[in-house]
Amino acid sequence: MLNSEMNKPIIVVEELTKIYKMETFELKALQNVTFKIYPGEFVSVMGPSGSGKSTLMNLLGCLDTPTSGRYFLDQQDVSMLKDNTLATFRNKKIGFVFQSFNLLPRLDAFQNVELPLIYAGVSRVERNEMVKKFLAKVGLEDRMHHRPNQLSGGQTQRVAIARALVNDPSIILADEPTGNLDTRSGEEIMHIFQTLNDEGKTIILVTHEHDISLHTKRILLFRDGQLVGDEKVENPVRAEDTLKDDENQKENHESEKSQLSAKN
Repeated sequence: MLNSEMNKPIIVVEELTKIYKMETFELKALQNVTFKIYPGEFVSVMGPSGSGKSTLMNLLGCLDTPTSGRYFLDQQDVSMLKDNTLATFRNKKIGFVFQSFNLLPRLDAFQNVELPLIYAGVSRVERNEMVKKFLAKVGLEDRMHHRPNQLSGGQTQRVAIARALVNDPSIILADEPTGNLDTRSGEEIMHIFQTLNDEGKTIILVTHEHDISLHTKRILLFRDGQLVGDEKVENPVRAEDTLKDDENQKENHESEKSQLSAKN
């Protein structure tokens, strides 16, 4: 990417507000939120339940429209787009990763990753190459023809990441991607995200886990629908190092057990 493009924000949010009108009152889910995100950033969105982070992700993901304010993605004013145009724009520009994976249970890993390419009208030959490429990228080249119920939680989330990547979106939006995973699987998923970010992919990740947010490079903190904090993470935790440390500890433990068994 050219330096001039790198210097332009990929996301600009200006005074973004979302109000849900109930029968007897109005719920201000998001109030006058303003920030910018630049290409190649890895940003986490944190806050307690009801803080507005899910509403923000719906707006950033073009799944909803704001009550007021403006949202620019790749210099396009998304807040002005109509439903049909919005859907097309969303499919081209945004890759989603959800806590619940959202894979189709009757399709295998290959077919799940292939779906966005079918909708995009990509030829069968090209689809075949791209699906294999991205499943290999997340370490699942030997699980292509396994259905979701034949995969672990971590493997299922990897399929979801491959599906999010296959259309080469401008940004990845990940909503609690480690929420349903054990600690090690969560670290493996964060390792994939960090690798993608090292390669230049822009990632925005919603999490309620502070230790997960410390794997990112910037934290946006929300409370009561307002952005109350925006801080840089000086030394992000590297998931690769954590996984190596776990392996070393496991090997040392096994070695100690072997030595004890030999003595007995």
